[in-house]
Amino acid sequence: MTSQLQPVPIYNQNASEERGEVARLSSFVGAIALTDLVKTTLGPKGMDKILASMSNPNEITVTNDGATILTKIYIDNPAAKILVDISRTQDDEVGDGTTSVCVLAGELLREGERLVAQKVHPQTIINGWRMALDTAKKTLAESAIDNGADKEKFRQDLINIAKTTLSSKILHTEKEYFANMVVDAVLRLKGNSNLDHIHIIKKSGGALRDSYLEEGFILEKKIGVGCPKRLENAKILIANTAMDTDKIKIMGGKVVVDSMTELSKLEDAEKAKMLEKCKKIVDHNINCFINRQLIYNLPEQYFAEHGIMSIEHADFEGVERLALVTGSEITSTFDHPELVKVGTCKLIEEVIIGEDKVIKFSGLPNSQACTIVLRGATSHMLEEAERSIHDALCVLSVTVGETRTILGAGCAEMRMAQAVDQLAAVTPGKKSLAIESFARALRQIPTIIANNAGYDSSELVSQMKAAHYQGKNNVGLNMKDGCIGNIDELGIIESFKVKQQVLISAHEAAEMIMRVDDILRAAPRKREQMGRH
Repeated sequence: MTSQLQPVPIYNQNASEERGEVARLSSFVGAIALTDLVKTTLGPKGMDKILASMSNPNEITVTNDGATILTKIYIDNPAAKILVDISRTQDDEVGDGTTSVCVLAGELLREGERLVAQKVHPQTIINGWRMALDTAKKTLAESAIDNGADKEKFRQDLINIAKTTLSSKILHTEKEYFANMVVDAVLRLKGNSNLDHIHIIKKSGGALRDSYLEEGFILEKKIGVGCPKRLENAKILIANTAMDTDKIKIMGGKVVVDSMTELSKLEDAEKAKMLEKCKKIVDHNINCFINRQLIYNLPEQYFAEHGIMSIEHADFEGVERLALVTGSEITSTFDHPELVKVGTCKLIEEVIIGEDKVIKFSGLPNSQACTIVLRGATSHMLEEAERSIHDALCVLSVTVGETRTILGAGCAEMRMAQAVDQLAAVTPGKKSLAIESFARALRQIPTIIANNAGYDSSELVSQMKAAHYQGKNNVGLNMKDGCIGNIDELGIIESFKVKQQVLISAHEAAEMIMRVDDILRAAPRKREQMGRH
């Protein structure tokens, strides 16, 4: 009689393990559920999501930006976290395509799940996908158009890219207006990809149309009391220093005085110390002093008497940007004026935007600097508008570096899917199933875009597929009229770099999740009860 062997427990009792099919299913389900959450935001007719904070009921975000949605929701599934990660990487790398990359990875996994159910080994699927990716990348590169050498054509390309990016955002009603604005801002950078030169400020009130591009830099602060409100040929010293009386803090130190005169002597000593610091600042031969920290009454009065404009508590990002655009450095000690780099600008003046007074710096030595002033009805609208503008600026700055462009509106995906299908037809073995699944996943992008607009996606996508097989490689979705059309004529253009990044990132994430066959959850560490025995 044989006794049954009991499995040997090797994990702590609170640790858990999921193996093989269960682990894979857990990964697929998590990733696909996340894809289903964000896929309704894809395309020009995508829907928005409201994200409400449980800890702060007043903190509400209304957005259709993939990266924003995914970073703000709390996720427990490990595979879903990988998708959040690629979306964030996409946002950091190229700024746009955050929803597309998540959706494409999810659709690849949906296809992969079907194949695993048909007993195709995950490694076979991965090998097939890699072959398909190489073909898709090659096709994408072949379909790219480069107008970088022709200034006029390239500017038109940039405007079309901006319009395509903005058409899926809240600014789509004024996309023509904003597209020109962001293109002007990016072209001012003259090929520099540092977007810190472009400052965005939001002011509630007015319509979106009231937004404008301001040359120079705008600081949302007030000028000190008694200072001149307008200053020409400014020499600017930017500092991060304490301008209250520089107290020497000695822990537990105590001073005992026996009369008021002794106390006033102490105060006078502190005052003298502060005035000495102010004199050192004035000796830099400047007429504008901007400090990251507060400037108290005494130094403010001293600066006003010496005709120096003082601006206090300039927010940190504002100070960093201001130092960048005025060509100065942030200082904190003032003993060596000859070593300090002082910034310059032609004019500093106080202007009113909406109901707020702000300080405008014009005629900066760094002519690349500009400020986009956004106006809008509500703060939620302004925040979403800022995210949209940020995406457009990122895509344009990427395109200025990599000037190739490709056709949008699902046209590039259909073209890649067609090439991948042709590869599947000549590939023997089970790999061809994986290659076909890659093509189906690519075709899901135009399908979802059409679905989100309420159009008949099956009809439109099959029409597009037929057109591409007939050699009409510029056919894509016309979302305005709900039919297929010539994308060249419609001017729906996307950046080659963004599309390439979507393809590569989505494939890498899907492959990574596909490789998983075991999920181990470590036991949480117990909190020891501290007590006296």
